[in-house]
Amino acid sequence: MTVSATTAAQAVTTAANTNAAGATLSSNFNTFLTLLTAQLKNQDPTSPLDTNQFTQQLVQYSTVEQQINTNANLTTLIDLNRASTLYQASAMVGHQVGVSATQLSLQNGNAGLQFTLAASQPVTVTISDNSGVQLVKQTVSGSAGTNAWSWSGVNANGRVLPDGAYNVGVTGANGVALPFTVIGKATGVVTNGTTPTLSLGSLAVPMSAVQSIVN
Repeated sequence: MTVSATTAAQAVTTAANTNAAGATLSSNFNTFLTLLTAQLKNQDPTSPLDTNQFTQQLVQYSTVEQQINTNANLTTLIDLNRASTLYQASAMVGHQVGVSATQLSLQNGNAGLQFTLAASQPVTVTISDNSGVQLVKQTVSGSAGTNAWSWSGVNANGRVLPDGAYNVGVTGANGVALPFTVIGKATGVVTNGTTPTLSLGSLAVPMSAVQSIVN
């Protein structure tokens, strides 16, 4: 499991900003109290200071201090939630999972997907590279229920393609796109900001795209 340098830097920056804000507030607050005490001691009895104004300022400082403490607590909760999510996601590594994606991952010369039909019909699966060049177009006889389709990485010309992520589409008999689930082996988890990303070889998907753990 890998944690990106960007995520670590963001966490350090957030903590530094929070600490700096707290230190500045504390310094300003102490200075304000010192000045307030001095002014109250040396005020002119015939023209007393407006204590209501000072009270309001004290309340404002207190409010800001509470907000900074709240932000610090929220940062801690976010870090704990990220760690918990990473731990849960790491349990998928090494397992076959089903994800919602527009690409499939060719891993060790094998890739697959699943789709569900309400009734039997011919289904066309199309695979293309990142440039949009069509590599495979295969029509299969789909049956009612869940259907599985696999690819060995061989293109229409019989050439064996390297492992990697390839664009995929599934259409029914009327040419309408059908929903499908990409099947692949989870190989790692990486955090991008606060969102863990699951890797299936060269394919990276957000954890929210995971539909099932196949085995």
